[in-house]
Amino acid sequence: MLRFVGSVFGAIFTAITLGLLALALTIGAVFWMYSRDLPSHESLAQYTPPTISRIYSGEGRIIDEFAQERRIFAPIEEIPDLVKNAFISAEDKNFYTHHGYDARGIAVAAFEAVRSRGKTVRGASTITQQVMKNFLLSGDRTGERKIKEIILATRIEETLPKDKILELYLNEIFLGQNSYGVAAAAQTYFNKTLSQLTPAEAATLASMPQAPSQYHPVRAKERLTQRRNYVLREMFENGYIDEATLTSSLNEPLRSVQNGDYPAFREALPPRDYFTDEIRRQLSSEFGEQEFFGGGLTIRATIDRELQEEAAAALRVGLEKYDRNLGIWRGTRQTLPADKLGSEADWRAALAAARVPRDVPGWHPAVVLEVGDSAARIGIEGVEEDEDGHYIPAEDVTWARKRQADGKLGPKARRAGDLLAVGDVVLVREVTGEDGSFRRWSLRQVPEVQGAFMAMDVNSGRVLAMQGGFSYQYSVFNRATQATRQPGSSFKPFVYAAALDSGFTPATIVIDAPIEVQTAQGLWTPKNASGKYYGPTPLRTGVEQSRNLMTVRIAQEIGMDTVASYAERFGVYDRMGQFLANALGAEETTLFKMVAAYAMFANGGERVQPTLVDRVQDRFGRTIYRHDQRICDDCAQPLLPEGRAPHITSKRERVMDAITAYQLTSMMEGVIKRGTGRGINLPVPVAGKTGTTNDAKDVWFIGYTSNIVAGCYIGYDQPRSMGSASGGGFCGPVFQSFMTKAVKKYGGSEFRVPPGGYFMKIDRFTGARLPDDATGDNVVAEYFRQGEDPVFGMGAWVDGGFAMGSNLPLFAYGEEETEQGATVTTATGERKVIPKKADFGTLSSGGLY
Repeated sequence: MLRFVGSVFGAIFTAITLGLLALALTIGAVFWMYSRDLPSHESLAQYTPPTISRIYSGEGRIIDEFAQERRIFAPIEEIPDLVKNAFISAEDKNFYTHHGYDARGIAVAAFEAVRSRGKTVRGASTITQQVMKNFLLSGDRTGERKIKEIILATRIEETLPKDKILELYLNEIFLGQNSYGVAAAAQTYFNKTLSQLTPAEAATLASMPQAPSQYHPVRAKERLTQRRNYVLREMFENGYIDEATLTSSLNEPLRSVQNGDYPAFREALPPRDYFTDEIRRQLSSEFGEQEFFGGGLTIRATIDRELQEEAAAALRVGLEKYDRNLGIWRGTRQTLPADKLGSEADWRAALAAARVPRDVPGWHPAVVLEVGDSAARIGIEGVEEDEDGHYIPAEDVTWARKRQADGKLGPKARRAGDLLAVGDVVLVREVTGEDGSFRRWSLRQVPEVQGAFMAMDVNSGRVLAMQGGFSYQYSVFNRATQATRQPGSSFKPFVYAAALDSGFTPATIVIDAPIEVQTAQGLWTPKNASGKYYGPTPLRTGVEQSRNLMTVRIAQEIGMDTVASYAERFGVYDRMGQFLANALGAEETTLFKMVAAYAMFANGGERVQPTLVDRVQDRFGRTIYRHDQRICDDCAQPLLPEGRAPHITSKRERVMDAITAYQLTSMMEGVIKRGTGRGINLPVPVAGKTGTTNDAKDVWFIGYTSNIVAGCYIGYDQPRSMGSASGGGFCGPVFQSFMTKAVKKYGGSEFRVPPGGYFMKIDRFTGARLPDDATGDNVVAEYFRQGEDPVFGMGAWVDGGFAMGSNLPLFAYGEEETEQGATVTTATGERKVIPKKADFGTLSSGGLY
């Protein structure tokens, strides 16, 4: 009997042993099979996750950030123990003791799944396993993935220390609201750094990994609170917090940015604008989108925030002034449904969702709640209701007419209801009196006409301000860099620069008379803006008065191939069409290119590359781009002799002769003093040029002091006439407003006179040489090259090969129409009256010139 029992037990033991051996072999075979061709875990040692790229101002303040995955990498040494312990308690309490997987946890999860027939499937992955899943495997919930996860987890545990694995986990996990990693999540939910988190807040973050979308701090506040409290109790059970901390934390209400308990981090940043978005566009092209949005770049921008705000304000004033003078009300063309106006909470929520610009300082979105006999009551975003309510009075709408259903304009409004209806979403701003007291709320609208403004340092190319339209939130299209427009007369300085380098001088006489050119499209007959002809005229006057006919004759004389080469050399065009009309600015370019080209006039003819970025550093602090390549010979010295500045060596290419640059600058100073830019008035010397295209479809002004160049253009996005608009009249005030503040901050000086030349006094009306002691409005000191003896008289006239009628009615520069005829300033400064209908013969033979 004993032998029989022994044999039975022996058989059972053998069967069990063989079964276990078979099971072990089976498991081994399965693990061996799945261990083949697994991804390498060794790359995790050089983990470089996608992180936020940030743009900083010159003062070191964050002004914008870009990321596809919003992550702030935090080394494990900088993550507080409180945060580590919260996640370990929530996700893997045995993290520091297991070898990559938790066998007991897996067994419990399997038992629960079998007992509930698959209805209850709980995770049993350790933090190490989650790292493997997040980095090297897919998120599929299959047995195959789980086996691979365990294999890789055991391998990584042998390769990396526990803290490094935890660092990978805490920086990679998704925690909702586009936040990846604990540092970004702390900022997103609480606007705090990791070291500022309370135990309850750390536990809240640790509650998120399971299902961030199901634990929203507002929509699922109760569920998240329950999960947070579970994590807090686990932290207490594991000895990470004491009982007093547990009790106080459990009683702490769930606060978050999303619930309005903390200000959002983004609110501390200025609204995204054209400047930072242009940096995004340029650097994405330079480094690639993946590197820009995930490389953790530190970008130091050239922006001057004070001047950027002034540029935006000045351009907006110019655009709104033109739009308001048209007197047409368009509004936002958005309305809220009537069922959203019943209560303040309803209309505020609906208004907050309205897509209207909110980046114009002082402007507020509002909704019309009631229209009375004269005024309209409005509800204003961000402004509390008072007992009397807020109103648009009748006096505020009398400037406008509304377009009717048939497309025609109605009569001028006399009451608010003529423009507004209940439910209309509008934009308003507060109007105050001279003493700052409130007067009324006033209707505003984004102008239909658009424009751009840009300013940069003439020596370094650093762009100080850039405004690409009225409002970035209304239209992200950057008209400073992306809109190609006809520069009109603002292109003429490049024609005159080519002429000055081709033997012309500021005193060269050019015929201002009608021209006819036969083209493939028919007869082209360019005209001056005034519609008049001025006969023999010095080159200077052609610039100051923006004479079209003189410019065409000069271009014909020196050749459009020469003009084109100059325009291309300055970067205005890549390849310029060699048509005479292009000498008048008919070919399209961008404001960005034009302002950069004018900077080379201002700095004496040296090439300068415009940049919005001073420096770019990678995630490790290494400089991977630096704009300023000039060499400072003595910047490394601890001390310099008193009164001596560091010596900077520049190896920039010379684009034009320095004397030519000064001559051109001097003539463009005349544009400001006497010509088409007379409205500009600054306390330092300033030069510039206006530009107005045919039918005033585009108007320009570009000007500069000794250290700053700035330019403006205004026009409709779909070009059409702006009526009587001009570059000096519309862009000039924008330039004036901006440069008034820029000059206060950066100053200015006389333009530097290059060596190698001499001054000679010239009659600016006739080009005749004057004595050294000559004075008067007609006298100007021109700068000539050494060895250059200007030729005076009819033998030096330039006509470009075009004929001029012998008895052509002319209107001479300096004339003032009177009943008797024209009053003319002569070469000697005297005033003479010429009978009406003076012609070429009268002027040339009469000796006035």
